[in-house]
Amino acid sequence: MRGKVGLSLVEVVRIALRAMAANPLRSALTALGVVIGVAAVVALTMVGQGTTQRITSLLEGLGTNLLTVGPAQGGRGPGGGLVRFGGPATLPLSDAYAIQEAFPGEVVGIAPVAQGNFQLKYGASNLRATVVGTWPDFARVRNAEPERGSFFTQEDVDLRRRVAVIGYGIAQDLFGGEDPLGQRLRIGGIPFTVVGVLPDKGDQGFASVNYQVFVPLSTYLQHLARLEAGEPKVNAIYVQGADRNRLKELQERLTQFLAERRGLVDPSTYDFSITNQQDALQSVNQTTLVLTLFLGGVAAISLLVGGIGIMNIMLVSVTERTREIGVRKALGARPKDILAQFLAESVVLSVGGGVLGVGLGLLMARFVGQAIGVSPVFSPLSAGIAFLFAVFVGVFFGLYPAWRAARLDPVEALRYE
Repeated sequence: MRGKVGLSLVEVVRIALRAMAANPLRSALTALGVVIGVAAVVALTMVGQGTTQRITSLLEGLGTNLLTVGPAQGGRGPGGGLVRFGGPATLPLSDAYAIQEAFPGEVVGIAPVAQGNFQLKYGASNLRATVVGTWPDFARVRNAEPERGSFFTQEDVDLRRRVAVIGYGIAQDLFGGEDPLGQRLRIGGIPFTVVGVLPDKGDQGFASVNYQVFVPLSTYLQHLARLEAGEPKVNAIYVQGADRNRLKELQERLTQFLAERRGLVDPSTYDFSITNQQDALQSVNQTTLVLTLFLGGVAAISLLVGGIGIMNIMLVSVTERTREIGVRKALGARPKDILAQFLAESVVLSVGGGVLGVGLGLLMARFVGQAIGVSPVFSPLSAGIAFLFAVFVGVFFGLYPAWRAARLDPVEALRYE
């Protein structure tokens, strides 16, 4: 002890480590609450950000600068996969031609779609899948360029050719190791020639694109939908804008155009709706952010519980070491030296718990990510905030026990048994 000179920071930390080493099991259990709290915060934020990134990549992978014209909201919901509307075909196909003609510079791609479930058969193999009738622009608008072969052409649409582009899963299940290109595939009993195979899209969280078939819309309407008299109808019309920054403006103008085309004035009477991919993406990101923050906040409560545990053990430690405190004060230790000594112990416990918590959080995030199929995204900011909060917990909950130790009367402390 240095009397009036006091203790240096290095000495304070050394004394704190020595005191903790005297009761290693108790020190470890005391820090456990902080370890679990920091690990939970780090793991949840990493998984949350990984989920957000996955959803973002999925939506962007299904097309960019995208507007979707569909039936008015309130009908049947999304169908899944690349084609989101699974309800009745209530949009006139003429809307697609009108949009194409009215917005030549602002719309760089347009793809009306009609869909249904049909039995597919090749040789002795068969399965049921979603068949989508559309235009050639679908490949670009919805990021569906074939990995092998090619998408059908406008000539195929004009001549109503029976050609098909199949998903990766259909190619594997129906054709096995055989090359599907050029083979005859029966859809609903009608033969189609396979001209393209899409790459493996994986599990996209929607009805898998791997199990969809794409055919010319004209062929679909004639041979599969068995169109009767009247204007052809489709489920949805995908519109790709030329400029992402003006997508909102295009959405508003397109809404006005279709309303005027139908002679509708009151928005409540619109029989169509237009969704903006960017708005949907922003909404999803906001939802996952709020959920991540909420779960992170719940996990942070365990940090407070850990802090209470630190304060409890430090109060016990002050009681156990009352005679030691009296000896130190008798040898010249000042109250602030005693305060620093006990505060250092609580801070070292919380800092050590914070470091271990970050490491454990990384392992937990990796394990949880593998379990749910998400790649966790490490956020230095989130980990840093969790660690600093752990340090704050150590200081806050260690302050009172340290203050009690500093205020002990040396004479009474020396008499303590």
